[in-house]
Amino acid sequence: MEGRVYLVGAGPGSPDLLTLRAVELLQQADVILYDQLVPVRLLDWANPQAERICVGDLPGKHADKAVLIHQRMVAAARQGRRVVRLKGGDPLIFGRGGEEIAALRAAGVPYEVVPGVTAALAAGAYLEIPLTHRHYASALALVTGHEAPDKAETPINWRALAQFPGTLAIYMGLCRLPQIVAALLEHGLSPDTPAAVISRVSWGTQRSVFARLAELDQARRQAGLESPAVILIGPAVGQRTSQPWSEQRPLFGQSVLVTRPSHQAAGLIRRLELLGAIVHHWPALAIREPEDFAELDAALTGLAQGRWDWLVFTSVNGVHGLLGRLWQKGGDLRTLSKVQLAAIGPKTAEALHEYHLRADLVPEGTFSSEGLAAALGPRVAGQRVLLARADRGRELLREELRRWAAEVRQVTVYRQVDDEPPSPELLQALRQGTIRWITLTSSNIARRVLAFCDSTIRQRILQGEIGLVAISPETGSVVRAAGLPVAGEAEVYTEEGLIAALIGCVQKRRDAPASPPAIVPSEPGAENPRKEEE
Repeated sequence: MEGRVYLVGAGPGSPDLLTLRAVELLQQADVILYDQLVPVRLLDWANPQAERICVGDLPGKHADKAVLIHQRMVAAARQGRRVVRLKGGDPLIFGRGGEEIAALRAAGVPYEVVPGVTAALAAGAYLEIPLTHRHYASALALVTGHEAPDKAETPINWRALAQFPGTLAIYMGLCRLPQIVAALLEHGLSPDTPAAVISRVSWGTQRSVFARLAELDQARRQAGLESPAVILIGPAVGQRTSQPWSEQRPLFGQSVLVTRPSHQAAGLIRRLELLGAIVHHWPALAIREPEDFAELDAALTGLAQGRWDWLVFTSVNGVHGLLGRLWQKGGDLRTLSKVQLAAIGPKTAEALHEYHLRADLVPEGTFSSEGLAAALGPRVAGQRVLLARADRGRELLREELRRWAAEVRQVTVYRQVDDEPPSPELLQALRQGTIRWITLTSSNIARRVLAFCDSTIRQRILQGEIGLVAISPETGSVVRAAGLPVAGEAEVYTEEGLIAALIGCVQKRRDAPASPPAIVPSEPGAENPRKEEE
């Protein structure tokens, strides 16, 4: 197979701004060389088996790394590997893409260039700044604020740029901002010209400052803005809105830790990001197959023989665990033709739909073991019930159904095991309070998370600097039993309810920043139990 190199624009940072072609190539890549400023989150789309190399970790100084990057790309391609060179923004806008293309051409390596959203365009969109405007700006100039020291050509003509009839977008210029401003003012640009500095545009950590050109550097320093940043200068910058859509999202700037297992976390992470959050992920638990399939295989045989009247699923994982094993054993949906199906809630019912199965019973509005037992009990009187569940879990459903059914048996279709411990960097972020919220989506996850909360983290939780948001009172009770407060609990015990509870907590904190987060009462009661188990 012929190797090939793909110079791919990663955009300014937000996963939203990756192109479809970029995602496609990441999924197919054998090797990924990515810029230091490319968020690692973007690699969630990458082939799990791909070799990943952050070019910032390569040896040598900045200038030396370029040669090593060229060598790595060429060597991998000659081995027949698909190489993605993932570059911040657009590969050919201030990203040394031209030099990398020249190296590939010289080596005779085939390549493709995939454009990306460059920072200036993202800044205009995310801050609602019209980079061009028929009344204020007829042109847009992309300018580097940091020229190569060995450049032989004439340096930037600041005199011409001071007369430019449009918007100046200056990249890599923050460390030279006083000199840039001085040069523009010296050559006649008005000190009252609207200007802005936007740091980490499109990220959850996006920050911006607007000022007169003459006061821009002072305003930037007072705001504490740092690189990476883009500078925008020109009359059209003054037409910006004071409340851009990106900063009006309900979770904008909020740092949230998601603790769900890896295979279940993607949807929650994506939704939180779309709401403006800065999302961290630590899978507290992992889902594994049973260590011994004998019990499950015997249950599948019983289902095929009509041994059971009801098959009850208490989680999405239970659906995939049982039906996945059924397929592995050579069975199919006909095995379940003699049994009725019950699902604990809509997410579990949706998982059944993936296999073209329809649940005969889904509790209305009560997505918990209590709700399922109340709805299912009268339906199973005198019948035989098989519960497909995890190795860890509550016994309530089995005990309640035993009051009605002739026989109730539980079969383990998956295991919940402790995943890797949190990284030192994540623990440090919690100790420093830079992570403000932790989402807890099951009791077992809550126990696992709390086991890593040392005295410093616990103190931040007690002071309300870190808020624990639980998917249900059952999950919240684990937190309270550990002597810690619950900042919020979902009213509807689903992922949607958890997000709504988090938004409510954030709004309370914004409305009353001096007040501690709302604490859920220590005895929430069992009314409205709406939780689907992990």
